[in-house]
Amino acid sequence: MSGKREIVFDTETTGFDAKGADRITEIGCIEIIDLLPTGEQFHTYLDPERDVPDKVVEITGLTTEFLRGKAKFKEQAQAFLDFVGQDTLVAHNARFDEGFINAELVRAGYDPIPSSQFKDTLAMANAQFPGSPASLDALCRRFDISLSSRDKHGAIVDSELLAAVYLELNGGRARLLGLDGEKAKPHNPYRNASASMARQRPTALPSSLTEAERLAHKEFIASLGEDMIWQKYWSRQGQ
Repeated sequence: MSGKREIVFDTETTGFDAKGADRITEIGCIEIIDLLPTGEQFHTYLDPERDVPDKVVEITGLTTEFLRGKAKFKEQAQAFLDFVGQDTLVAHNARFDEGFINAELVRAGYDPIPSSQFKDTLAMANAQFPGSPASLDALCRRFDISLSSRDKHGAIVDSELLAAVYLELNGGRARLLGLDGEKAKPHNPYRNASASMARQRPTALPSSLTEAERLAHKEFIASLGEDMIWQKYWSRQGQ
C-alpha cells in the first residue's frame, strides 16, 4: 500500500453560474487512503445569502429557510482548506465543483486551488466506457452499488457513492490485494450484497425421513463400529 491520501468531494449549489449570482449550499468531503474511506469527513451546510430556486429545492431538498443562519462560506473556508491540504480532490464533473469552490475562495480572500489538484471521475468513466451513460447514478448501477441511501442529491451522500465508484474505476479492491488477474472479480464494500446472498428460511423444512428409515440408518451406523467418527457425532446429537 502506498498510503496515498485523496479527498472525494461534492458540492450542492443554487444553480450553475459560479461567477455570477449562484452560491454553494453544501460541501461534503470523504477522506480516502489507498482508495478506501478512512471514516474522516468534512461536511457543512452553507447560507448562500440568497433564495434557493424551487427547482433546486426539488433536487437537493435544501430550502432557503433551512439554510438561513447556517455558516457562510468564508467562515468555513479555512476548515475546508485544512481538511483538503495538498491532496487530490476527486469529483464527478470536477470542472463544475472546481469552478464553484474557487469562485467562493476568491470571494473570501483566498487563493484558488490549482486545476492540477482536481481529478474528474466523469472523464475517467468516459475513457473507460466510451458512449455509455456516465452519470453518478448510471455508474452506481453499472457497478452494482446500492442507491438506497439517496432520495435527494446531497453532497455527503453523493461523496460516499462517488468514493465507491472511484474505487471501481481504479480496478476495485481486488487490484489493491494483487488479485486483478483476468478472472478476479473486484470487490467493493459498497456493492449491493442482497442480490447475491441467499436468504435463510425463517423455519427449517421438516425431515422427509420416515421413522423406519431413520432406525435403519441408525442400525447401519452402529454396524460400522464404535471407532467411526459418525458414532461420536450421533452420540453428541443424542441419537
